[in-house]
Amino acid sequence: MNEKIAFCDLRTDISFVARVLDNIRKVILYDSEQKQPLILKLNEGFIFNLARKALLEKDSSFLISVTGESASGKTTLVQNTVKACLKSDTKNYTVVCCDDYYKDASRELKEAGSYENLFATGFSFDTPDAIDLELMKEHLIDLKNGKEIKSPQYDFITCESKKNSIIKKPAKIILNEGLYVLDKNLLDIVDVKVFVFTPFQVIKDRWFSRAISRGKTGKAAEMQFNDVNQTAYRYIRPTMNIADVVINGLTTSEYIEEITGMLIEAILKVVKSG
Repeated sequence: MNEKIAFCDLRTDISFVARVLDNIRKVILYDSEQKQPLILKLNEGFIFNLARKALLEKDSSFLISVTGESASGKTTLVQNTVKACLKSDTKNYTVVCCDDYYKDASRELKEAGSYENLFATGFSFDTPDAIDLELMKEHLIDLKNGKEIKSPQYDFITCESKKNSIIKKPAKIILNEGLYVLDKNLLDIVDVKVFVFTPFQVIKDRWFSRAISRGKTGKAAEMQFNDVNQTAYRYIRPTMNIADVVINGLTTSEYIEEITGMLIEAILKVVKSG
């Protein structure tokens, strides 16, 4: 009798996963037919494993880590994914930004007197060492284990890190966004690895526009962008090879929200039907 029940449960599991996969394939097909599709690459094996986890570990959280080069569109993707979550029944989410974990460099900036002088010393904001990845990992693990955290908050103009500034609550979906969220020391806790791909010239134009709002102009901006490009080549671009999903950074905010909403509903439809 127990063997018969186990076999029935197995058939139910397989049916659930198959229906999730079928629904997701329909969304991917629709997306692929668009002039500017959102999804450039998707590992179907990863989708299968994700669907299995959703079924077998109903109370577990999903850590979705979104990376890409500076100004590639990571934040835009996360913000519009959040909008899609809010429109669905998936309101249980939290966002952790890698940028908040920059180490305090306010003293170094004051001593240098300017960003230009600071960069002339070889200081870099764009290597893993500039970010407290150890603390971020500790916080992500706490969130996955159902614990509330207080993340730091970073000021991009003064380079000051304010500790224990932002309360983050545990959630079903944890969105972790930033340059080094797919660092090798974080991969063991990540459930979904996302890379946002954007052509170099678009990144460059976006980056310089944003640099002004962060107090960097002229030679200081040029010096940092050269460093950004070099470190991206060394640390960021290779992570595209390990991503479960590669996203097109040229799509509009509205279309990101549309497709992520469709993907969420593709899963929820099966969950609701049982």
